[in-house]
Amino acid sequence: MINSVRNTVLAVLNKNNYGYLSPQDFNLYSIQAQMDMFEDYFYSYNNWIVRQVQGTSGTGYADIVKGLEEVIDAFSITAPLLNESTVSLSVSNYTLPTFALNGSDYYLLNKILVYQKIKDEGTTTATVAGQNKLIDSAATFVTDGVVPGDIVGYLSGGLPFNAVVEQVDSETQIQINDTNLNVIGISYTIYDSEILKEAEKVTNTKITMLNNSLLTKPTLTYPAYIQDATRGKIYPTTINSQGQIISQYIRYPFEPNWTYLETSGQDPIYNPSDALHQDFELPLSDEPNLVAKILQYAGVEIREGDVVTFAQGEESLDTQETS
Repeated sequence: MINSVRNTVLAVLNKNNYGYLSPQDFNLYSIQAQMDMFEDYFYSYNNWIVRQVQGTSGTGYADIVKGLEEVIDAFSITAPLLNESTVSLSVSNYTLPTFALNGSDYYLLNKILVYQKIKDEGTTTATVAGQNKLIDSAATFVTDGVVPGDIVGYLSGGLPFNAVVEQVDSETQIQINDTNLNVIGISYTIYDSEILKEAEKVTNTKITMLNNSLLTKPTLTYPAYIQDATRGKIYPTTINSQGQIISQYIRYPFEPNWTYLETSGQDPIYNPSDALHQDFELPLSDEPNLVAKILQYAGVEIREGDVVTFAQGEESLDTQETS
């Protein structure tokens, strides 16, 4: 879609010789336009939820809320959080999703989930070349009730991972769905995947009050957490095993990048094979709005009020049609 958007933007600008938009400027404006529309989805979702409650929204193909949910869910990620207890076993702090740890930064932390039952834990003691095996000579996987579908939490390269048990071969060997544990000396914990509890988010003031009461103090069955800019802290603090805490969050969209090949004296040629290429992550139906928003930025750059006015008119018309 990114090449189609750029071609349309250039066509509008060239129609009346308004000027040329460089690939660098197009990419910068694309980032801003996509982020603007991404955030608009949440405001639109709220407005249509209100209409749904009031009985003024449609159903079936006219169910706007469902469509918005599908778009937002495309940015949903479920991933384990890095437990800082690797530094000190006396804490239960968890680093919130970041690009370095999870491959994406979080926009909205929707919920924190806690695995409540630990079935087994230990350290890998052997490997099988070319196979996704977890081998621990001291383990008793069968006796401990490990079954396919259980979750294996561990660290690899300082990053948290949760693998899935695919097959239990013996008391000391299981098959999982990745290769990271095919290394000697990695600590792991196995959880029952079906015993999962959502932790309640509370304020710093409230958690103090809860912890001071035997009746309201968080437990493994009823966990709670607080959150600051970079980490969350889980209560009770006995919840401190790697992979025990997973988050479901909405990530930011990846920054669009129109990549190209340099030419001599000619326009750059679109190159989607470049490793740095990144298309827009919004639905194809948003292409007209993306064009309109990018044209607004371009009109300001080339100081052409007509371009800005045209783009604002197109965006306003599209907004009226969807509201």
